[in-house]
Amino acid sequence: MHVVELVPALGVGGAERIVAMLGKALAVEGARVTVVALGARTGSWIERDLADAGVDVEFLGKGPGFEPRVVAGLGAALRRLRPDVVHTHLHVLKYLLPVWAGVGRPRVVHTLHNLADKEATEADQRLQRAAFAAGVEPVAIGEAVAESMGPVYGLRPRFTVANGVEVEAFQRDAATRARLRASLGLSEGAPTFVVVGRLNPQKNHALLLDAFAEDAVAATGARLLVVGDGELRPDVEARVATLGLGDRVHLLGVRRDVPDLLAAADAFVLSSDYEGNPLVVMEALAAGRAVVATAVGCVPELVPPEAGVLVPAGDRAALSAALAQVAGDLDHTHQMGAAGVARARARFDAAVMARAYLGVFRATSRPAFGRRRR
Repeated sequence: MHVVELVPALGVGGAERIVAMLGKALAVEGARVTVVALGARTGSWIERDLADAGVDVEFLGKGPGFEPRVVAGLGAALRRLRPDVVHTHLHVLKYLLPVWAGVGRPRVVHTLHNLADKEATEADQRLQRAAFAAGVEPVAIGEAVAESMGPVYGLRPRFTVANGVEVEAFQRDAATRARLRASLGLSEGAPTFVVVGRLNPQKNHALLLDAFAEDAVAATGARLLVVGDGELRPDVEARVATLGLGDRVHLLGVRRDVPDLLAAADAFVLSSDYEGNPLVVMEALAAGRAVVATAVGCVPELVPPEAGVLVPAGDRAALSAALAQVAGDLDHTHQMGAAGVARARARFDAAVMARAYLGVFRATSRPAFGRRRR
């Protein structure tokens, strides 16, 4: 089976990382895989990772906004590649559908990477509604995403495939933990949380910092590693200063050594107002870290009670209590981390994801554009 994974670009984002992991894992399972990015080469580590794994990658050079010339470029690429399946991600269907009939009428599978009302603009939702009605196969990345499709698209997808992570890539030894903690000035006994994600409104770092500043958390001596960057960095820096958290909160920016940083921490924390199926939560479980998170999107599907503590979105008191609980009993926290690793291996490994997608590809029929699928 020849699969084309079609994405807008290969910058560093959750969907792009999923495409890279899936492409490599599908190749291991025996599929021929070509990743086609509508955009230009960026030099990201994702591009290098695919190249190192021997996965073919092509770039069409699209800039900002809609570019009609890229439609023709995609058509030429697909006529040459002649895939059996085109697996689309994010907002690429507007480029694929105009050329579909002229490129061998491949099967088309589209993955929704977020809640349906968050995943696409209204214009893209209208296009996707027509595409799904005609037979493009939608795949949800979790039950919450599947349920969200009803109000937006008037359907429930036949297939739900959880995102995956390369579980073994997040295993680290005690020496790595000790080295990272020393480099960050963390004593071995200091309870340490890590949050990984863009500094944007969705992630609600303000809520996390407010909860972290509560006396019950401060009394544990807990530390917080903030990994990521974004438009709200000045606001985050100002809030850290205003709350007097400068000696307890480390703003680390964008880092490539996230597995090592997870190893250095005792628990992972996520304070988002909404999520789809966040890859970083699965990475934390794979790394053996307890999870404290808001119960949004598919997070409750990922984190069972034995692996973490979930709280309502926007509830500072509940988040603060959870942080104090986890920081105050590190033995139990490390037990939760061990339970998380077992769950990640069984349910979220990239190989599990790849085999599930191969099943979807085989079960998908070619779309019949121009008439509704029954």
